[in-house]
Amino acid sequence: MILVTLGTQDKPFKRLLKEIENQIKKGNIKEKVIVQSGYTKMKSKYMEMFDLLPTKDFNKLIKECDLLITHGGVGSIIEGLNNNKKIIAVARLKKYGEHDNDHQIQLINNFSEEGYIIGVTDFDTLDDVLEKAKKFKPKKMKKKQNNMKKIIVDFIDSI
Repeated sequence: MILVTLGTQDKPFKRLLKEIENQIKKGNIKEKVIVQSGYTKMKSKYMEMFDLLPTKDFNKLIKECDLLITHGGVGSIIEGLNNNKKIIAVARLKKYGEHDNDHQIQLINNFSEEGYIIGVTDFDTLDDVLEKAKKFKPKKMKKKQNNMKKIIVDFIDSI
């Protein structure tokens, strides 16, 4: 099962959901897809959609999913890493009205460069990214890993 989470940002992120639906239609995604869409309103006959799930239900889905596809929110990424999940992260972008700035690009790039996640900057590559995710072995995050703390602190300092 693939879990898609868009966080709690009060701006829509339909661009990601439309592309995932497109990948399902193309046959590149065959697994069940469950979406916590937050403030993104979209209906789909291809995905099981929820606005916001209770924490208990969300945590259960995180534990059960084979792949987590998420926006570039640090909380969502860390939650996936804490559960040793393969993660594909896509930045919300200011130019599409998905966020107030483009800080998620740098955050995703940092986690991706360190080998924790697969970052997506271009939807044209999503076919390849989904294929790469099948073999991807994410670097394990240790609870007290100073390197992760450094990534987050450096990122916050750069804003």
